[in-house]
Amino acid sequence: MNATLTRAMERNTALVDAAMEKLLASTPDLPESIRKAMRYSLFAGGKRLRPTLVLEAAECCGLNAKKALKTAAALEMIHTYSLIHDDLPAMDDDDLRRGKPTSHKVFGEAMAILAGDGLLTKAFEAAAENAADNKLKGKDAAELIRLIAYGAGAEGMVGGQVADLAAEGMKKKLSKQAAAKILEGVHRRKTGALIVASLDAGAVLAGAGKQEREALRNYGECIGIAFQIADDVLDVVGDKKKLGKKGSDIANDKLTYASLYGVDGARAKARALVEMAHANLKGFGRKADVLHDLADYIIARDK
Repeated sequence: MNATLTRAMERNTALVDAAMEKLLASTPDLPESIRKAMRYSLFAGGKRLRPTLVLEAAECCGLNAKKALKTAAALEMIHTYSLIHDDLPAMDDDDLRRGKPTSHKVFGEAMAILAGDGLLTKAFEAAAENAADNKLKGKDAAELIRLIAYGAGAEGMVGGQVADLAAEGMKKKLSKQAAAKILEGVHRRKTGALIVASLDAGAVLAGAGKQEREALRNYGECIGIAFQIADDVLDVVGDKKKLGKKGSDIANDKLTYASLYGVDGARAKARALVEMAHANLKGFGRKADVLHDLADYIIARDK
């Protein structure tokens, strides 16, 4: 990660973490047991990629990033909820997340499920507040909530998780072409949909036009798949201590980019997607410098 991107990520992380603390503290009737469980996973580390995409997309489209903070926090809450639920025994059955025991290992399965539910619903409250704070017109406010719900829901991230579970053990039964089509469909939803929603949310908050929104969504689709490819490669060759998890893809016989194309082939595909991502940002000029740097970082990271 270069110095410019490091500074931007650190700045955005500090802003978003403060916003999330404030959002959790603003609910005095929240039972302390679930507040503790929600905080545990929300502040367990992480790159804050999705909130950064919200803030940088807003800046690209002419809005001060601080005016998009509640929505940035909302996207991180949704992402964190998905991780809590992904780690459950009925899903990926992981004991570690970011080097720490997963939520259900600390709080039990029932509280982990409820903490995820709490974060998901709190996210929509935060995004709606952000729309009101910025005095978005009714149609634009509704669009903000709609696009986040779509990215997180059964046609987006949740649907991707369903397809991912269904794809376990399928690699040996399919042609490479058929497997590749299924794999891309899985991750356009499971990983890519929330990344696209993050960028689109920032654009809508800024009052962006159709062309700007489309360019940012296209960029998001490219880096979403590239991000997943990098994850698949790291699951094979990455340092498990740096990753903070055991790596369950091989054990679960998952269909991954690394298993389908090999490590070198997967890396080449990720590089091509990043080049396409850069091309979609041309119209934003220097305002998109951080997004350009993020695209490069996604495939260069080691955790």
